[in-house]
Amino acid sequence: MKNIVIFASGAGSNAAAIIRHFNDGSLARVIVIFCNNPKAGVLGIAEEAGISAEVFSREELRSGKVLEKLQDYRPDLIVLAGFLWMMPHDIINAYNGKIINIHPALLPKFGGKGMYGMNVHKAVVDEGETESGITIHYVDEHYVSGYIIAQFNVPVEPDDI
Repeated sequence: MKNIVIFASGAGSNAAAIIRHFNDGSLARVIVIFCNNPKAGVLGIAEEAGISAEVFSREELRSGKVLEKLQDYRPDLIVLAGFLWMMPHDIINAYNGKIINIHPALLPKFGGKGMYGMNVHKAVVDEGETESGITIHYVDEHYVSGYIIAQFNVPVEPDDI
């Protein structure tokens, strides 16, 4: 059984889907949610699913305290599912090749600081794109620049946004 740790900052729709997908399987399980927002909806999702949650501050992330907590869980995979802060080098180095991000656009377009949630979707529509989608990629020390694992396209409709 592989252990999955999710980092999230918001409502948690991607985290909920991941939890549902692995809930009854024998391949992997979500064991904890790390969250930087004490008011995030993902915390309620974790509680409802009976999954532990760790809430932390920017200082705790930067100082190595989050890495210390993370090591206690011994994750096989870390999924950034709507996590809005850049991962520090200590976590990337400790879990190199084991951290992936779900980005709500077809990278390399519409990536980088500020490109999350509805900001991405609005930018896609404003640029007149005919398709959008998601990108799943490995996390490195730069915003949305790691090796792309998969992309899934969807059409942009005239009445979107």
